[in-house]
Amino acid sequence: MYDFSYKRPTSLSDAAEMSEQAEDGSFLAGGMTLIPALKLRLASPSILIDLGGVQDLTGISQENNTLTVRAMTKHADVAVSSEVKNAIPALSEVAESIGDPQVRNRGTIGGSISNADPAADYPAALLGLGATVETNSRTIGSDDFFTGLFGTALNANELVVAVHFPIPKRAVYMKFPNPASRYAIVGVMVAECSDEIRVAVTGAGPSVFRVFEMEEALQKNFSPNSIQDMIVSADGLNEDMHASADYRAHLITVMAKRAVAKLI
Repeated sequence: MYDFSYKRPTSLSDAAEMSEQAEDGSFLAGGMTLIPALKLRLASPSILIDLGGVQDLTGISQENNTLTVRAMTKHADVAVSSEVKNAIPALSEVAESIGDPQVRNRGTIGGSISNADPAADYPAALLGLGATVETNSRTIGSDDFFTGLFGTALNANELVVAVHFPIPKRAVYMKFPNPASRYAIVGVMVAECSDEIRVAVTGAGPSVFRVFEMEEALQKNFSPNSIQDMIVSADGLNEDMHASADYRAHLITVMAKRAVAKLI
């Protein structure tokens, strides 16, 4: 690791101020990506700002038809939460599918979505459920939050405070995982929301995305048969030693069909 200063603020305002004053500061949430990047010297912040001491950044609550998960809430806590299981069981399943017990007990929802790994699971949950991201300065809809490979709409010194999930009528997440890392080779969230069907895909492309053709077909007929013959274009999809772009394109339809079948 390169030399850096370590700060542990106790408020959001202090954390933002430290970041503004730093030449190149980084926020530390669970550290599941940042710590390895520091160790490998792929990142070299001048100041590491640990959010673990910031008040009011953990917890899960429900108000009316919205489930709120605070940014520093760990994956393991989302997975076992009775509030999550009662309101959005699919979100609990997403959290349970992330990595291994060590990752789930350190990683946080805010850190995951801010990192925007193309194979992470939470982005599919946010986009599939039409969630809203609350930051220390504004709110951002999930359709606008993820902007590309490891890219988000967050500005410099802006950090995630909470994620607000509208409670769907029904939803499910189906994942084809890498057997070693448990990252999604392809993961598909299908949700019937109050006024629309949403289909969100992670792992297949440089960033999470919706499959609008599937959404339109399922809106007319919510059945695996309505999407079984759909061919998703492989253009622009990820290709690596684990799966070709064509295979990922094929898996999108397979996983979406399984998701729909599980919901009916």
